[in-house]
Amino acid sequence: MAAQNPRILIVDGYTKAARDELAAGGATPAAYQYRAMLERLMPGLETDILFPADPGAAFPAGAALADYDGVAWTGCSLTVYEDVPEVRVQLDFARAAFAAGVPSFGSCWAAQIAVVAAGGIVQANPRGREMGVARKIALSTAGRGHPMYEGKAAVFDAFISHVDEITHLPPGAVCLAGNAFSSIQAVTVTHQGGTFWAVQYHPEYDLREMARLTHCRTKKLVELGFFADADAAADYVNLLETLHQDPSRQDLAWLLGIDDDILNEDVKRLEVRNWLERLVIPTMVRRR
Repeated sequence: MAAQNPRILIVDGYTKAARDELAAGGATPAAYQYRAMLERLMPGLETDILFPADPGAAFPAGAALADYDGVAWTGCSLTVYEDVPEVRVQLDFARAAFAAGVPSFGSCWAAQIAVVAAGGIVQANPRGREMGVARKIALSTAGRGHPMYEGKAAVFDAFISHVDEITHLPPGAVCLAGNAFSSIQAVTVTHQGGTFWAVQYHPEYDLREMARLTHCRTKKLVELGFFADADAAADYVNLLETLHQDPSRQDLAWLLGIDDDILNEDVKRLEVRNWLERLVIPTMVRRR
């Protein structure tokens, strides 16, 4: 591999059953959403994918954790405080990445994994599910000075879908952002010499993927009161998909209450670019 091309391991924490359920609803598997995002942000980088919740999951032939310049974690529908093998193996992997000094970044589940692996606590959010667009995420004092948020507005919206939240940070962790629904929407964790930047929201999502996720979760979202019925959910899904196909539809953007925080990929994914430039590239240079 040429020295200028980082190698990233994408960790998709979904179980196969959960991946199949989303795929049946037309959603792109989380790992491939992450791969597309990373390749767009940094053309030429190399990626491998690991599904640690699958029985017998292993690195690609001939690869080891130390061969990667970064680890990128997707979201996941598991619950990090449930003591099951599919969760334990991911916590162990996160600890191994910390110890190896391989910088990590990830969405949603990733923030929870990073915190719990380092000794923090995640619990069910008493406010329930935060879904669709997280509003008014505000950078903390630490966040305003942190390189992950260089160039980011002090307050912004982002795609989101979660029911658990970080409640207690471990030593070496700092809250970088929060909103009224979840006080910790972004975190940096330094543990055993390694660094993990993570956000509770989903910079990898686009309007289509949010539409497909909403479609897959329609029954649950109706039960929770997000929609009056399945028809109302379908109408919302159609609006998202129509705007995805034609981002110039300002009438739909207004109706949905979204702006460049969501529609502009450079804005939406700035945190990931900053991770690549500030942590992954320096790690690659040091190792090679």
